[in-house]
Amino acid sequence: MSQTSVNHRAAGRRVVSSVALGLAGALALAACSPPGGEAEPTAEPDATSTGGATAAPVGDVSCPAEDTTIKAYVETGFPIFAELAAEFENQYPNVTFDIREDQFAVITQNAPRTLADSDTDIMRLPQMSDLASQGLLLDLDEYAAAFGWDQWPSSQLEQLRVDVEGRRGDGPLYGMGLNFSMTGVFYNKALAEQIGMTEPPATLAEFDEYLQVAKDAGLTPINQFNGGATGGLAFPLQGLMASYGPPSDINSWIYLQDGATIDTDTNLQAAEHLAGWIDSGYFAEDINSIDYSQMMSRFIGGESVFIFNGDWESGNLDTQMPGEVGFFLMPPLEEGGQLGAMSAPLTYGISANAGNPDCAAFFLDWVATDETARTITVEVGGSHPMGPVDAFMPEVDPSSVTAQTLAAGATVGENNGSMDFIANATGEIYAKSWTPNLQKMVAGEQTAAGMLESVQADYLEQIGG
Repeated sequence: MSQTSVNHRAAGRRVVSSVALGLAGALALAACSPPGGEAEPTAEPDATSTGGATAAPVGDVSCPAEDTTIKAYVETGFPIFAELAAEFENQYPNVTFDIREDQFAVITQNAPRTLADSDTDIMRLPQMSDLASQGLLLDLDEYAAAFGWDQWPSSQLEQLRVDVEGRRGDGPLYGMGLNFSMTGVFYNKALAEQIGMTEPPATLAEFDEYLQVAKDAGLTPINQFNGGATGGLAFPLQGLMASYGPPSDINSWIYLQDGATIDTDTNLQAAEHLAGWIDSGYFAEDINSIDYSQMMSRFIGGESVFIFNGDWESGNLDTQMPGEVGFFLMPPLEEGGQLGAMSAPLTYGISANAGNPDCAAFFLDWVATDETARTITVEVGGSHPMGPVDAFMPEVDPSSVTAQTLAAGATVGENNGSMDFIANATGEIYAKSWTPNLQKMVAGEQTAAGMLESVQADYLEQIGG
């Protein structure tokens, strides 16, 4: 298990900007203490402050004046958290981040023990229902009221709520996103031209044709990670599920709604379509040994036409392959059909045992409201920031792949096609069910129908159904 401790310390100081709900909200909150804090006024916003509201301040939910260390446990290979932490330290130099990094699969395994046995303040959450039900996460509703998060579009926070029975979509708020992440299809423009693709396919059948042409031309159509403990074939599978059926059914299953099942007729069609791609040789031959970093390295090196991945790579690809990459959502069955995608907040939570919960919450609010932080979210993360609908948005090069992913995200929102990731239904469903079943499909040891039956059986066992 790899661990990396990163400490950032930067020069420069800005006066702490306070977050406001307006005069009425300030008066209402002045008589009570926010979670973990005293009901005292914060410093007035300075002219150099770059984000948040500037009306009357509310209670003192911020970082202490003395030197403070925020302990964070995050996913390796994604620079957005470290970039945000460094800028926060620049604005608030009495705060230092101590960042531990691990692969997503390792975090999934370590999450309960880390939250239970340490004073980690803020953590990348692989899955929320089990952690919230076990009392390992801090209820953030009081922070939501203090900072005004409950005034944002409800869809931003819906996936981050867990009720008393462990079902998501309702109940107390147990997480916050650094941004809205979304998955789709990245393509190498030069290789796409070789197969006659000058614009994204309008239908799934058209996409199938391009995959076959790429294979016939001796190109690797798709380089997708599927090795180790993370089955990357879940990305195209979920995209296909959105093409064949309503995203709402997928969300019901992920949110643990009564009677929900992943083993439906439309999902079977999607899984069979994926199996057809496997049988046709559209994926790299060594897919079951390719990890995430290898997939990215090969794509950047021009070794495949397509990859299924998330918009968190948009900034990286704009840097590594400027002007050379395009993006599209999984096409619908019929032209003009509904477009859906895995679109979920890049979720972080505050530990119930956090040593500095107020400062951690203040940081999460700063990420959503500070102009510099929102710029980092877009330029480094490639995704739309959380926050109010009228919040600042940085200008983006219209020719960049970041511009394409942001536009695709807006399309998904307009179509009401957002789904959480199927790996997030339970704490063990990804590593112990989706991944091995998808790897067996590649190896010819599992059928599409058998995979869905197996995953549903594991799901019911894990939720006690």
